[in-house]
Amino acid sequence: MKQTEQWTGRLGFILAAAGSAIGLGAIWKFPYVAGTSGGGAFFLLFLLFTIVIGLPLLLAEFTIGRSTQKEAISAYKTIAPGSLWHWIGRLGVGTSFILLSFYSVVGGWILIYLYRAVSGQLMGQPYDALFGAVISDPASAVSAQFLFMLITAWVVARGVQNGIESANKYMMPALFILFLVLMVRSLTLDGAMEGVKFFLWPDFSKLNAEAILYAMGQSFFSLSVGVSVMVTYSSYLAKNENLVRSAGSIVGLNLLVSLFAGLAIFPAVFSLGVEPKAGPGLLFIVLPSVFEQIPFGGVFLLVFLALFLFATLTSAFSLLEIIVASLSKGNEEKRKRLSWVIGLLIFAAGIPSALSYGPLADVHIFGKSIFDAADYLVSNILLPLGALLIAVFVPMKMKREVLQSELQVSSTWGRSLFLLWLFLLRFAAPIAIVVVFVHMLGVF
Repeated sequence: MKQTEQWTGRLGFILAAAGSAIGLGAIWKFPYVAGTSGGGAFFLLFLLFTIVIGLPLLLAEFTIGRSTQKEAISAYKTIAPGSLWHWIGRLGVGTSFILLSFYSVVGGWILIYLYRAVSGQLMGQPYDALFGAVISDPASAVSAQFLFMLITAWVVARGVQNGIESANKYMMPALFILFLVLMVRSLTLDGAMEGVKFFLWPDFSKLNAEAILYAMGQSFFSLSVGVSVMVTYSSYLAKNENLVRSAGSIVGLNLLVSLFAGLAIFPAVFSLGVEPKAGPGLLFIVLPSVFEQIPFGGVFLLVFLALFLFATLTSAFSLLEIIVASLSKGNEEKRKRLSWVIGLLIFAAGIPSALSYGPLADVHIFGKSIFDAADYLVSNILLPLGALLIAVFVPMKMKREVLQSELQVSSTWGRSLFLLWLFLLRFAAPIAIVVVFVHMLGVF
């Protein structure tokens, strides 16, 4: 069954797809990975790899979804009937389920911090102790995770246009406005230019093999490729829309947000003499202490947390959508019911992750907490595996004339650019993914 819903237009699709891509990867992971991997040199490599590897993979998912006009599992069945290739879609659905189960836990932490900021209970705290208390308190962690999933399920249940597109049309512009506010404030601090220099001036002497591999991995993880989310999202796209221009816009917005994140965080961090290699705690521990030391810091911290929440929610919408779409198959009555049922199942599956720093702190899987084990499974195994399979599937199973017709709709792409894209997808992307995959598994 073909999709019964569509985006209202190209802008709605771009904002929703960009919202899916611009999540914790851009705002949480990118700053601290850049901070530990050479700053400007890392950003330059990330930009290069995003264009050479991430963009071809994004276009590959677009061609699968738009050519079939079907959700992830059915799309692969349509292109390769009677084969096992549809398991790429099933892998994407399963990965999204696991990812959202612990992603919603982080969403809950953000809600707790946002509540404390609004109620005046956040500033002036010992932030390392506060973060430890927040993630170890079972009642608040589980309750906040539940609220985050309620918001996500409510939006997805409303449908593609009335739910996901409408939410993103407000959240994404708000996210950019909030980023600009933070960036301006950060750049006007004394000593801010040291942070700008660190972030934008490449120092290749600080680069090592690990930093290069991090940049390569971040380039395709940050675009939401590998879980077939973009297959599902592009299936709602009209046949006359330009896939190449849409993909370019999404990549551009993602790079812009990564740039904004660096310019909002590093100038403030350097201005106050804080170490930029703080890891994930940068957002929950270091930045609140940074905001505390500047005029109107409480206001700017509130702005940052709102921005962080919007980015997390827009990604959560896409993760739940791929699961709901694969099961409802265009039936809108099923969509509403399944959104709530699956949302509750994901919440239940995420409870052990929410408790992994509290009552279940002593439970370990291969030496990792439940939360960290789920994160490792998704980030180091399932995501790169999905991206690799998609990179192999498109050139091998899709007819060249179908690929050309999809990419040349309303586009000036000639034969040379098409062949370059096919080459990058067939050779560069798989090699890069395998190298990153092997590195992440700790083989070298």
